[in-house]
Amino acid sequence: MTLFARHQTGYFLTDAGREVLRHAQAVEDSILALERGATGLDKAPAGTVRLATSDSLATDLIIPAMPAFRARYPHICLEIITSTVAAELGRREADIALRVVRPTRGNLKVRRVGHMTYSVYGSRAYIEQHPVIEGEPLGGRHFITWDESHAHLPAAAWLEREYPDCRIALATTSLPTQIAAVRAGLGLAVIPDFLAAGEDFISMVPADQMFSNEVWLVTHADLIASARIQAVGDFLADQVKANPDLAR
Repeated sequence: MTLFARHQTGYFLTDAGREVLRHAQAVEDSILALERGATGLDKAPAGTVRLATSDSLATDLIIPAMPAFRARYPHICLEIITSTVAAELGRREADIALRVVRPTRGNLKVRRVGHMTYSVYGSRAYIEQHPVIEGEPLGGRHFITWDESHAHLPAAAWLEREYPDCRIALATTSLPTQIAAVRAGLGLAVIPDFLAAGEDFISMVPADQMFSNEVWLVTHADLIASARIQAVGDFLADQVKANPDLAR
């Protein structure tokens, strides 16, 4: 049986190869479903839980609260996966997720736990050094934004739509680096309001003139009865609700 056909640009699956792949994927899906079912049978909050979320939610919301969580659930090991690419819960890339984009497919349990707003911020020093131009609140100022590979993200899309000709001082692949750049006085950036609360930043475009996202807690439906998944889910929901800039 020939599974691959050789071509000058590489190898391709034959019809037989595609059929074998289909059966292999079906077997993998069955094994993953069995694993999720076994996980859902645990009655004690113990074991490993893989959490998928963003850098900003992990570093500024979740990790600061981890000591209290560990004190209450010492037998749970939390693995945090941070990426701008959504992990697939159905394929066990993660067990639970805290996201600002609601998933639209998969056998998932989705719960709204908060609301994230955004503003355009600059450091106080940068704003003072680059005074406003009458009629142009962002005129004469530079922006820090996402690189081209992240152009699909809401902040990048908003900037491209509203200020397509803005001058870019720095493009990065993460929100923490953008906040550091604003703090260093390199320019303005679109930042979630909950992250700007402790900074000496000035809002140049307020939240009511921008976009916002709901914050979603996502779990695979097969795992909702798991004690450790419930413990982590309740912990995440409590942290979001306890933050005044997210609990809306």
